[in-house]
Amino acid sequence: MVAYHDDEWGTPEHDDRRLFELVTLEGAQAGLSWTTILRKREGYRRAFAGFDPAVVAQFGTDDVERLLKDATIVRHRGKIESTIANAARVLDVQRDVGSLDSLVWSAVDGAPIVRGADPSTPIPSETAESRALSKELKRRGFRFVGPTTVYAFMQAAGLVDDHDPTCFRRNT
Repeated sequence: MVAYHDDEWGTPEHDDRRLFELVTLEGAQAGLSWTTILRKREGYRRAFAGFDPAVVAQFGTDDVERLLKDATIVRHRGKIESTIANAARVLDVQRDVGSLDSLVWSAVDGAPIVRGADPSTPIPSETAESRALSKELKRRGFRFVGPTTVYAFMQAAGLVDDHDPTCFRRNT
């Protein structure tokens, strides 16, 4: 977890594949610990073709059945099927607005939102921005993208900087 925090969490991400990976993993985390998902991340990368949305969008029933037997990922039919469906939605977004990057970063006007300087202020589980992005993603057919999941995605992808004000990663 320390390496994930120090090297990845909160780094502004603009690559569509990586954004697709992050939204998938945050959705998979629903009801589970992030540690569990982080341990399974390599399994997800293998199982879902390196998060290439063009490949994953072509997965069918046989792939779902195969993935339900794959202990390297969370074997939850809804989460597996949502990943496949969301891959197709990523392709739709790329066609409609150019990139998933453009869509998600528009939720924060293209720049990370930095949490206030008072470390005693609790980090929210959702915000107006995560609710708006969740609503837009759902409107476009994405699944497992509720406002709390989307806020965690926004944190992971660097759309919001919730590092403690004394953290060396703040504003990086």
